[in-house]
Amino acid sequence: MTMDHSKFLKKQKVQLFWALFLMTACFFTWSENIIITRGIKVVGRLGVLYWSYAIFQNIIKYGAVDSLKWKNVLSPLMYVMYLFLGFMSLLWSTNVGYSALQLFMTAQTLVFCYFFIKSIYLLDKYFPEHTIKFYNLLGNSVFILILIFVIGMWVNPDVFYRLTNGGEEARLGGYMMNPNELGMLAGVGVAGLLFDIKRKHQIGWTVFKLLIIFYGLYETGSRSSLIGAFLIIAFHLKQLSDPKIIITASIVLFSVMPYAVNKIILKDGDPERLEEILTLTGRLPFWTALINEGLPREPLLGFGFMRIDYTESFQSENTYAGKMTHNTFMQVLVNLGFIGLTIVFFQLLFTFKGIAKETEETKLMLYCILIPLIINSFTEFGVFGESNYGILFYQLIIMYVSFGHNKMLTRKQKLALKKKRSDLVIN
Repeated sequence: MTMDHSKFLKKQKVQLFWALFLMTACFFTWSENIIITRGIKVVGRLGVLYWSYAIFQNIIKYGAVDSLKWKNVLSPLMYVMYLFLGFMSLLWSTNVGYSALQLFMTAQTLVFCYFFIKSIYLLDKYFPEHTIKFYNLLGNSVFILILIFVIGMWVNPDVFYRLTNGGEEARLGGYMMNPNELGMLAGVGVAGLLFDIKRKHQIGWTVFKLLIIFYGLYETGSRSSLIGAFLIIAFHLKQLSDPKIIITASIVLFSVMPYAVNKIILKDGDPERLEEILTLTGRLPFWTALINEGLPREPLLGFGFMRIDYTESFQSENTYAGKMTHNTFMQVLVNLGFIGLTIVFFQLLFTFKGIAKETEETKLMLYCILIPLIINSFTEFGVFGESNYGILFYQLIIMYVSFGHNKMLTRKQKLALKKKRSDLVIN
């Protein structure tokens, strides 16, 4: 007996898209009113978290059982150890409230990712005819967010642009999002939508979405994100077998690259901007001061989760004052010490090992998503920094490589599934 699940699957696709979109959107500062902003960032994310759980439960009630098993268990285990050390650091943090809030928001998104990825795996297992693709959900979520900013910069440039370098340069992002973080988001969108091109899904519409995202990326003026986008495209070209597509895409890429590099990275050859590049916009002196002056004070366990000094910001005579390190690995080193950095190193190692064991398409997808995240991690908040959607995307990757299908069902699971699904042959 066959059953038509098309309406149910369409509903799940819509709900999964909006859940991911809203969770990502909750990281933006949509209002200057601090109460509204906190409400969106805390209460909003809690609501979406519960929604991800509801989606998971609806799939089970409709026609599935939670038969997934853990695999590559060291990746999530090391991440939990990282969070546990962060929790223990509340004992010595000089701002317990801030450390606890950052820890809570990071743990919050991890629970969301747990149910979100589980839902996709259950659909793969019990509804193999579904057309829901993780990269498509990710790419479309990013497209809508970037589209909001692209429209906003034309309608209300005072809000959607941020003036930098003494007002000489306008960058897309405004007060709502750091331009470099917005550029990283655009890179993640490129990584997702290129797979729609690869599977020839709505080619014209997908190309349009990619053009909007690239335009938004260009307007952010983010050097690192531009490099990441080029690397993602190069990564895809390497996997192609059709010489015509490779040659055409390469010509387009190499035609655009010199202009983009000159405008965004070299800033038309401005000597001051070239000096910025050599010092990573002043970050190298800041990192040097952190290592020489800050780290020796608390070398083993750091200053507390997301704290880089005893006071609210690190200050030195040799560099500017800063509240964060602009490097996720330096951030871990300073706020959780060498012990925290060791845990993070092995967590990354086991995550990459997990990705390497996946199918070729899944490996390519996860590596492409990781490219903008890792690049961003060297110059901004990154995947182990203060709460940002880069952490959300990295946690999704961790969960993606941590679940597998259990071929053997228990007797209880078989009976439960038999009551729900007359169309399934259960061994």
